Amino acid sequence: MLLALVFAYLLITIAIGLIAARRVKNTSDFAIAGRHLPLVMIVTTTFATWFGSETVLGIPAKFVGSGLNGVIEDPFGAGFCLIFVGMFFAAKLYKLNLLTISDYFRERFGKRVEVLCSLIIMLSYLGWVSAQVTALGLVFNLLSNGSISMEVGMVIGVASILAYTLYGGMWSVAVTDFMQMIILVVGLSIIAVFAANQAGGADKVIALAASKDMFRFLPEPSFKDVIFFIAAAITMMLGSIPQQDVFQRVMSAKDAQAATRGPVIGGICYILFAFVPMFLVVSSLIIAPEQTTQLLKDDPQKVLPTLIMKHMPFVMQVLFFGALLSAIKSSASATLLAPSVTFVENIWRQWHPKMDDKRELKTMRITVLVFSVLVLIYAITSQGTPIYEMVSGAYQITLVGAFVPLVFGLYWKRATTQGALAAILAGIGLWLVCLASPIGTWFPAQLAGVLAAMTGMVIGSLAKQWIAPMHASHHAIV
Repeated sequence: MLLALVFAYLLITIAIGLIAARRVKNTSDFAIAGRHLPLVMIVTTTFATWFGSETVLGIPAKFVGSGLNGVIEDPFGAGFCLIFVGMFFAAKLYKLNLLTISDYFRERFGKRVEVLCSLIIMLSYLGWVSAQVTALGLVFNLLSNGSISMEVGMVIGVASILAYTLYGGMWSVAVTDFMQMIILVVGLSIIAVFAANQAGGADKVIALAASKDMFRFLPEPSFKDVIFFIAAAITMMLGSIPQQDVFQRVMSAKDAQAATRGPVIGGICYILFAFVPMFLVVSSLIIAPEQTTQLLKDDPQKVLPTLIMKHMPFVMQVLFFGALLSAIKSSASATLLAPSVTFVENIWRQWHPKMDDKRELKTMRITVLVFSVLVLIYAITSQGTPIYEMVSGAYQITLVGAFVPLVFGLYWKRATTQGALAAILAGIGLWLVCLASPIGTWFPAQLAGVLAAMTGMVIGSLAKQWIAPMHASHHAIV
C-alpha cells in the first residue's frame, strides 16, 4: 500500500511538471523560466535545491557521529552559500541578463576561461546528482522490502524526474519544487512532533544530544583541526557559489529584488530546517536505542527510514517518504538541468555558433537525457560511498577552479584573462597534488587549491601590467 502511494505521488508530480512544461516556448523559458518567477518561488526553489538526500539521510548520521562540528560543511556551509549569493553576487549577475554562469566567464575573460569553467562546473554535478539517484534507489529498495533492487530503484527514480524535466526545464522544476517543499516542510514537522512525543518530550531529545556533546561546534584548538574545519566550511560555502543551479535561480527571478532576497531567505530556512532530520535521528536513540546504535555502525543512512518503517504508524510513513521523495526529486531535477544547459550554451555552441533557438532547445533536452544516463551509470558504480561524502566532495573542484575567477572578475577591475587562466591551473593543479600525495593528510587539499588560485590570479593579472612599463623604460633607455 505504501509503495503504491509513492508511485501515485510520482505520477502526480510528473503530471504537474508536464502541465508547467506547456509554458516553455524557447531556451530562456527552459533554462531560466523566462525570468518570471516571484519571490516565493525563488525561496522555495533555492531551498529545494539544497534540501536533498544528504539533508535527510546524510547530515543526521554525520551529526550523531561527530556533532555540529562534523556538519559544518552542510548545512552551515551550504546555507551560507545561498546567503552570500543573495548578498554579494545576485544583484551584479542579474543585471547582466545571461543564460548561464559560464556566459559571465566568457564576457569577462574570454572563451578559453568559459570552456574551462564550464567543464569544471559540469564535472562537479556528477557527485551531487549521483547522491540523489543513490537515495532514490535506497527508498524503493526499502519500501519494497528488497523486491526492488537498488539499481532498478535508481532507474525508476531517474525516469520519474526525466519525465517532466526533459520537457519543462526550469518551469517544471520551479513549479514542482514549490509543491514538493510544502509537502517536505509539513511532513517532516508533523513527524518531528510525533517522534518527540514517542521519546518522552523534545527536552529529553535535546538533553541526550547535549550529554553526548553533539552541540560542540568549534574544533579542537590545534592547527590541524582548525585548518581542516575552515576547509570543510568553505567547500560548499564558497565552492557552490559558481554553480549553474544557483545561478539559474537568481536569473529566473522576475526582478532584482526577488533575485537578491530569495537566496538569502532560502539559505536561512535551509539551515534552520536541516535541524529537523538531526532531531529525528537523536530521538530514534531513545525510541529504539539498540536498533539505532547498530544501524549507526552498519549503515547510518538507514536510521531514519528504519525508525519510520518499524516504529511509526502508516500515516507517518506516508508523510516521511512523501517528504523524502520531495527532497530528493527537487534536488535531482535541478542538478540534472544545470549541467545540461551549461554544456549546450557554453561548449556545444563553440562548434555550432549559428544554432537557432529552436535547435538549441532541442539540443538541451537531448543533453538532459544523455547526462541522466551518465549519472545513473556513475551512481550504480559508486554504490557504497556515503551520500554525505558524495555531495561534499562534488564542490571541491568548483572551489579551486571557478570560485576565484568569479569573485575577482566581479570585484577586482585589474583581473585579466591571464590571471583567470593562472588561477584555474594553479588551483586545480595544487589540489590534485595534495589529493595524490601525503600533503593532503596534514593540509586540506581544497584550501591549498583555493589559496593557489588566488595567488595565480594576482600574479597572472599583474605580471603583464608589471612587464609592460619595464619594456617601455628599457626601450626609452636604448
